[in-house]
Amino acid sequence: MKCPFCSFEESKVIDSRPTDEGERIRRRRECISCGKRFTTYEIIESVPIMVVKRDKSRQPFDRDKLFSGIMRACEKRPVSVSVVERAVDEIEAEIQNSLDREVTSVKIGELVMDKLKDIDEVAYVRFASVYRSFKDINTFMNEVKKLLIEDKN
Repeated sequence: MKCPFCSFEESKVIDSRPTDEGERIRRRRECISCGKRFTTYEIIESVPIMVVKRDKSRQPFDRDKLFSGIMRACEKRPVSVSVVERAVDEIEAEIQNSLDREVTSVKIGELVMDKLKDIDEVAYVRFASVYRSFKDINTFMNEVKKLLIEDKN
């Protein structure tokens, strides 16, 4: 860290403590060259994740949109809000932990379907019918058959 007094590029940390409910860290430093003390603050840099839609347009990732889509699929089903929140947390964590700053809407849809398959099969089929744009009853039935085959295994 560059000293604001003499511009020397090395300093030692004398004290560190969290501030703003752990969102930032305040560090007291001492310049190795001139001995003067100064304070720095360290924060987590959040890089927004962009969602690449099917039409190649891009928009920022929206957790609320993900939550409402899953809630819509789970409507009138015995699925608690806390279960949906946990699923959203897990999906968001998986997206954040990938090193890519862009994720396709297709990838997000697949992650949602994987979670819904474990949470509630009816909600899964509802989401899949909208997400995959089922054209007719045969497409719908094929998805249900796949679900039944996976349950047997």
